[in-house]
Amino acid sequence: MSTIKNKPYLTSSGIEVKPFYSISPDTESPGEYPYTRGIHSDMYRGKVWTMRQYAGFGSAIETNKRYRYLLEQGVTGLSVAFDLPTQMGRDSDSKYAKGEVGKVGVAISSIEDMRTLFDGIPLEKVSVSMTINSTAAILLAFYLVIAEERGVSWDKLQGTIQNDILKEYIARGTYIYPPSNAISLITDIFEFCKDNVVNWNTISISGYHIREAGSTAVQELAFTFSNAIAYIEAALNKGLAIDDFAPRLAFFFNCHLNFLEEIAKFRAARRIWAKIMKERFKATDERSLKLRFHTQTAGSTLTAQQPLNNIIRTTMQALASVLGGTQSLHTNGYDEALGLPTAESASIALRTQQIIALESGIVASADPLGGSYLIEEFTDKIEDLTFKLINQIDQMGGMVSAIEAGFPQNEIENSAFQWQKQVETKDALVVGVNIYNETGNEKNVEVLKINQKIEDDQIDRLTKFKSKRNQELLRNSLANLSSVVTNSKNCMPAILDCVRTGATVGEISDILRNHWGEYR
Repeated sequence: MSTIKNKPYLTSSGIEVKPFYSISPDTESPGEYPYTRGIHSDMYRGKVWTMRQYAGFGSAIETNKRYRYLLEQGVTGLSVAFDLPTQMGRDSDSKYAKGEVGKVGVAISSIEDMRTLFDGIPLEKVSVSMTINSTAAILLAFYLVIAEERGVSWDKLQGTIQNDILKEYIARGTYIYPPSNAISLITDIFEFCKDNVVNWNTISISGYHIREAGSTAVQELAFTFSNAIAYIEAALNKGLAIDDFAPRLAFFFNCHLNFLEEIAKFRAARRIWAKIMKERFKATDERSLKLRFHTQTAGSTLTAQQPLNNIIRTTMQALASVLGGTQSLHTNGYDEALGLPTAESASIALRTQQIIALESGIVASADPLGGSYLIEEFTDKIEDLTFKLINQIDQMGGMVSAIEAGFPQNEIENSAFQWQKQVETKDALVVGVNIYNETGNEKNVEVLKINQKIEDDQIDRLTKFKSKRNQELLRNSLANLSSVVTNSKNCMPAILDCVRTGATVGEISDILRNHWGEYR
């Protein structure tokens, strides 16, 4: 489903719906700088947002089955969740991985796992997003090698690696290396992909986890854009030109429950990014100025109490995302406060998006709430407050210095504490939690559980894979990577060679650990 088919665009009463509405000819139109009203003139008339469902659990075999199911249900993009060992650069057979294999995402240790994960899935047709950060270069290399094996040209691949390490130090915790080394690896990916994987989004700078940790909407934008500024400055210092890599920068935002504020947040975000790129970094390519972002509904707002209420919460957040002009959307399963989403809850979450796209009528006109007194004032205030916070971080020496001083972490903790106080004092009401409770009258909800046998089978497969490799080729490729790191060259070609010889996530990560150490 790439476009809306019910042309001409009419309401049920036969009223024609215009592509957009404005007060006067001088009013900013969608597709015009600074893109407050949308980055495309026709928005969803031209292409409906990509409907992703974030999924990954157990082994590659089980996750591949879920991906095939989601594609059959109408998903237009896949989003991969990896388990903690994979995120932390540990193989499934590592002593550090015990008990965590496949628990919060799919276990990927080897190229063989990646082949299984995407078995039967047309890489040249499906957009794939990978939520991976410290080991993003390695997982991208796995993906590129399986495309190579299938004869799929890299320029036909579309998707995103999250690859945003700064928010890990701020809010999430799955970092490995010191910040300067981690950022260097990120800019290696920028440099490699601009010539070799031209349609791939090399980073998805993420406010989502910042918001999940307890930030406000303004903090989400300010910290995310300050992270982006740090990455851009690192790439410029490496000798890259702004318009060589900026068009492939993407963002990942949260959509929370304050419906009108969230719509205004997305509108303000587009304007803020356009101004940063044009005024601060002097970008001239229009694509560098346009904020492209994926949105996920807020997992932190879902409740274990009365979990079916979460369907309504997710629907409101999805509506706000669409009214705010997102290009890609994941809707959470109603059971995610209890465990990984079941096939049923994932299907309902996807149907939520499809109903909005096909039945609501709100997608026929770009920025339908533009011009609302409230929305316009909220948009202006969010922009103003966000720039003030960005300037404060600039005065600290930038985001890396701010992180080392603990500034964003403390700000988020304070915001989370204030919200929790409001819930406990009932200044903030949460249905089913501190009002309209139904203690003792809860419905049982099926919870997806990961069987221990999955971990045992995964380790067995990995052991067999390792035993079949050409050890001399493997040693040589890992030694070459070590030499590349020593000489501060771009790591991506060497990592790709390691993957081709069968090196695992853990083995490649250990080479980098040996040179850079681990951040504490």
